[in-house]
Amino acid sequence: MDEEFLAKQFEQHRKRLAAVALRMLGSHAEAEDAVQEAWLRVSRAGTDEVSNLGGWLTTVVGRICLDVLRSRRSRPESPAEDLPEPSEGPTPETEAVMADSVGLALFVVLDALEPAERLAFVLHDMFAVPFDDIAAIVGRSPSATRQLASRARRRVRRERSEPDLVAQREVVDAFLRAAREGDFEGLLTVLDPDVVLRADQRAVDAAARARKAGAPALTTESRGAELVARAFQGGAKLARPALVADAIGAAYAPRGKAHSVFLMTIRAGRITEIEVIAERDHLTELDPVVLD
Repeated sequence: MDEEFLAKQFEQHRKRLAAVALRMLGSHAEAEDAVQEAWLRVSRAGTDEVSNLGGWLTTVVGRICLDVLRSRRSRPESPAEDLPEPSEGPTPETEAVMADSVGLALFVVLDALEPAERLAFVLHDMFAVPFDDIAAIVGRSPSATRQLASRARRRVRRERSEPDLVAQREVVDAFLRAAREGDFEGLLTVLDPDVVLRADQRAVDAAARARKAGAPALTTESRGAELVARAFQGGAKLARPALVADAIGAAYAPRGKAHSVFLMTIRAGRITEIEVIAERDHLTELDPVVLD
């Protein structure tokens, strides 16, 4: 197949490939890079023996995106930087995303998935790629690949039943930022005046060991914005936003293993309840997923 004809064939599939890459990566720039890399690989390899060019190109883009996602996981300090914002003007890419009726909130959940889970869900559920083909990309059996997609699907269903995950994330980010910076007034802004803070005994004991002289002690229950703000002021240094029990909360998870989680109840843009959990059995049940 000569290069000019191959280029024309590739252009016919470009829109679909860009849509696949965008859902995989959540970044217009990275999606375009992935599609361009796919073209470079295709032009070098040739396609004379390829019977289904569209399927083959989707597989190539899927492999590239999987490599990008795995690279991100090894560099957690560099999250996706180009999620489509609701205020953007319409582009072919954002129109394609919004056509799914899931929008930006879906990207919050997809970001929490393991790379292989995200690939299996996007390719199968959004683009009807057979599990046999996806299995070849992720290096697992078709049965194991079905399980990857199933786990991802359950999380997406939870997202659809909780439509304000993006708003929750904004509140949690503001809370963690104010806590780390010791911004007492900032904490009061995101805490409901009648907020309740509860902690299990393991969390109380761990906080006591780490507490600096003069800092307020974490107790099993505190009520009121001022008391709760003082409990967190200057703290939560290593806490990260996390998907916990179908909502956005936070987790202290050095090296990827959760030592404690913060379940947060958010109403009208303010935190009304925080539950700090460190008991191991309870943590296992919650299965928190740290977000970039």
